[in-house]
Amino acid sequence: MNELHTDKNASEQAARDRASHASAAVKRGLKKRYAAESRFRAYGIGAIAIAMCFIVILFTTIISSGLPAFTETTITLNVELKEDVIDPAGTRDPATLVNANYRKIVFDTLLLEFPDVTSRTDRRALTAILSAGASFQVQKMVTGDPSLIGQTIEIDLPVSADFDLYHKGVINKSTDEADRRVDDKQMAWFDTLKERGTITSGFNTTFFTNADSREPELAGIWGATVGSLFTMLVTLLLSFPIGVSAAVYLEEFAPKNRLTQIIEVNINNLAAVPSIVFGLLGLAVFINFFGLPRSAPLVGGMVLALMTLPTIIIASRAALKAVPPSIREAALGLGASRMQVVTHHVLPLAMPGILTGTIIGMAQALGETAPLLMIGMVAFIVDIPGSITDPATVLPVQVYLWADSPERAFVARTSAAIMVLLSFLIFMNALAVVLRKKFERRW
Repeated sequence: MNELHTDKNASEQAARDRASHASAAVKRGLKKRYAAESRFRAYGIGAIAIAMCFIVILFTTIISSGLPAFTETTITLNVELKEDVIDPAGTRDPATLVNANYRKIVFDTLLLEFPDVTSRTDRRALTAILSAGASFQVQKMVTGDPSLIGQTIEIDLPVSADFDLYHKGVINKSTDEADRRVDDKQMAWFDTLKERGTITSGFNTTFFTNADSREPELAGIWGATVGSLFTMLVTLLLSFPIGVSAAVYLEEFAPKNRLTQIIEVNINNLAAVPSIVFGLLGLAVFINFFGLPRSAPLVGGMVLALMTLPTIIIASRAALKAVPPSIREAALGLGASRMQVVTHHVLPLAMPGILTGTIIGMAQALGETAPLLMIGMVAFIVDIPGSITDPATVLPVQVYLWADSPERAFVARTSAAIMVLLSFLIFMNALAVVLRKKFERRW
């Protein structure tokens, strides 16, 4: 009995030793897994932190560079609208008023502020303070209200880009005179005007109301914005109905055979084709073959519609697949035709996903530049387009043009245009998220 009891105790002790050893092994394994999980979590947090840092740096750089473009520097002058210069005959003929020498009127007014400036060189340097658009602003006022002729009116006129930069502190006096475009005399004259209270700063409405210009202080984004709107309208009108129709046919009606499989593979491949290839296609087919106008929103919209179609088709098919088969079976069981099932039941339920995919595709098209460069939308356009066939440019191309300009003042305009473009893109993506959350259904 004692031997049996001893053997039993030994067996129990061995079992306890084995359990203790196994428990220690399990603990070591758990500790390793927990450590690996902690490292993986740390890597993920680190990656997110690095990405957020780069995003903050990017947005900080863009915003800090672009904010000066939202303010403009003006000089307040009492301009005498001399009738003998504007309309000597007194006929008030519109052609005469348009062609009057407003440049002389504006420059003479500024020269009266410094009667001691007499040499031709100094007078030319002094009048360089004013923007080339100052005379056009006076012209616009006079042609809009000819009764102003003969009066002396107070007008806020824009200064040139170099003096705008000087007023904003971008050009410093400490810089060597040979390394800046504003010399010491001009700075002294400008500072004198500032001391007199005639130099002011305000919100730059010109940036939002003008089209492109060779003069940075007169350049605006309205022409490119209208061109983008026309281009997006053409893109939407073409890509949405064609893309949704193709998705409905492939998902609901097309037979599952080798031909449809080839079509599906090609649609997926087209979504990965570089955008410049679509630009080459538009140049070869729409412009060279069909003879459509270059640099027009019509052609730009058609090219972007081709590029957007795969995105809309893929997103629409995914939305149609998400509708439960029971919806179709119930409608068919009640006697509805295949077309009625799709149009009355499946398509309305899939529409939120379809709209989300369409908005994302349109946002992608809004930011495209390469295909539009190929069809000539990189041209310098000073007029605001009035239709889809008028010459135009778009916001991304406008950013490209300004970024390539040598004038320093275009740096701020470039960043400001990027801010406006990013605002549109963020709005469109936010709209897609809101629509998905609002109309999303769970079965």
